[in-house]
Amino acid sequence: MSTQKREKMSYDQHQSSAKSIVAKCVIITLSDTRSLETDVSGKRIAELLKSEGHIVLEHHVIRDDADRFAELLKEFLGLGDVDAILTNGGTGISGRDRTIGVVEKILDLPLPGFGELFRMLSWNEIGSGAMLSRATGGIARGKILLAMPGSTAAVELAMTKLILPELRHLLQQLRK
Repeated sequence: MSTQKREKMSYDQHQSSAKSIVAKCVIITLSDTRSLETDVSGKRIAELLKSEGHIVLEHHVIRDDADRFAELLKEFLGLGDVDAILTNGGTGISGRDRTIGVVEKILDLPLPGFGELFRMLSWNEIGSGAMLSRATGGIARGKILLAMPGSTAAVELAMTKLILPELRHLLQQLRK
C-alpha cells in the first residue's frame, strides 16, 4: 500500500473517531453597522453549527474596536466550557479592520492553512478580490479561534468547506 493511501486511511480513521464530538462555540461579529437583529452572517454561522449538532453558547455583535474585541476574546478564552470562538468581520484592509491584529497576538499556535485555503476557495468564487481577505485562525489557550470575513457568502464558504468538515477533528486533536 502506498504512503499516500496509508495517510488517507489514517485521516479517515481520525475523522470517523471524532464523529461524536460536540463543539461548544461562541460567535463574535465585528461590525460598525450591524446589530444582533441584523447580523445575517453571525446567524448563518449559528444555523450551520446547530445543523451539525454543535452548541452555540453565545453570539455577540460588537463595533470594530480592537480593545473591546481583545477583552471579549480573553473573557471567552478563560471559560472552561468554550471549545471554539468563531469571528466574522474586520478581516479586510480598511483602517477599521482590526480583527486580525488582535487575533494574531492571542494565538499560541497559528493554523496558516485556514487562511490559505479560504483565499484559494475564494479565488474560485470572486477571483483576485480574494487577496483582500486576511482570514486567519489557530489555537489560543487550548481553544480554536477562527476569524472569517463578514460577508454572508464568505461565512458560508468558510463554514461549509473548511470549519464544519474539520471542527470535530480539530477538537479531538486538541484533547489528546
